Amino acid sequence: MSLPSLILASASPRRAELLRQLEVPFQVLPSDAPELEDDYLSPFEVCQLNAHRKARAVAKKHPDAIVLGADTLVFLGRDILSKPANIDEAERMLEKLQGKTHQVVTGLSLIHMRTHRESMFAESTDVRFRALTAEQIRHYLAQINPLDKAGAYAIQDHGELIVEEVSGSFTNVVGLPLERLETELSRWKTL
Repeated sequence: MSLPSLILASASPRRAELLRQLEVPFQVLPSDAPELEDDYLSPFEVCQLNAHRKARAVAKKHPDAIVLGADTLVFLGRDILSKPANIDEAERMLEKLQGKTHQVVTGLSLIHMRTHRESMFAESTDVRFRALTAEQIRHYLAQINPLDKAGAYAIQDHGELIVEEVSGSFTNVVGLPLERLETELSRWKTL
């Protein structure tokens, strides 16, 4: 795939690892744009807005590159479960999710400032958690660092302990829906 230089506007090592699978050269320049939460916006709108803000902040400084911004959030109904502030909050989040199906939404934004080209989209994946006891939740949290993860879990790290079923893109739950991203990037070859 031949593209102008690509910048990942994210500090997430998981996103960088996933993006390497597409075998597209890129550099990582994390965005300093603050993430917003808005009760009046849908999950898709919140994630796309945050992804766009992140991408735009970096694209302004690098107008000749394609900048990829991403934002992943966990939703249980309309409740946003973002990154927990501490272990107690992580436990409460997993207690809410246990035995239920929730949605993981990743918003993506691609921006090329020089040509004024932009694309925003979002993917949603349903994740069903196993019924979990308080002891199982504590055991799982002892295996990972939940504080930098939306919903207080990482499906790629011991996810089998808590996840019963995934309907949709697995890589979306990790933080970057590769299938959709590859399709979108193929449309940018003409720059």
